[in-house]
Amino acid sequence: MPTPQKEAAVARLRERLAASANVIFTNPSGLTVAEITALRNELRKEGGSYAVVKNTLFKIAAGDDLAARIGHVLNGPTAVVFGGDDPVAPAKVLKKFSDTVKPLPVKAAVIDGKVADAREVELLASLPSRPELIAKLVGSLASPLRGLVTVLSGNQRGLVRVLDAIREQKLAQTAS
Repeated sequence: MPTPQKEAAVARLRERLAASANVIFTNPSGLTVAEITALRNELRKEGGSYAVVKNTLFKIAAGDDLAARIGHVLNGPTAVVFGGDDPVAPAKVLKKFSDTVKPLPVKAAVIDGKVADAREVELLASLPSRPELIAKLVGSLASPLRGLVTVLSGNQRGLVRVLDAIREQKLAQTAS
């Protein structure tokens, strides 16, 4: 018989899963409280959160379909990164944390409803973030427009130079 605390924990997990388009599963073994707190703070800056979960409660909260797809991941110590719409940002935070603080093994992830293994999460971390991609797209779109403006203004500059040369010539003729 489930206790009220477990029912409340499952309800909270369901809410967090519903609000998160991307979820990354890690193995928090060996992390100190201070290291987990530092990781949580970094993830919070990127719009994510980090929680150590009980595997059985997470399976219940995930529902039958998702639990069947990620059941192999939910064994041993498990912590979950609940991310927002951008799956790259939390993956980058985890990679940076693993490289600088302490290795944090990634078990798998659910990205937009699809299960990804640890290798795919690592590849995701190597991608540029969403703002960087948007900036590159804007730069790519602006470059041809900038070239067009330069070409079109070149004709106007040429016309101004020709008119100025005619003016200079007429001034020279009237002065003589």
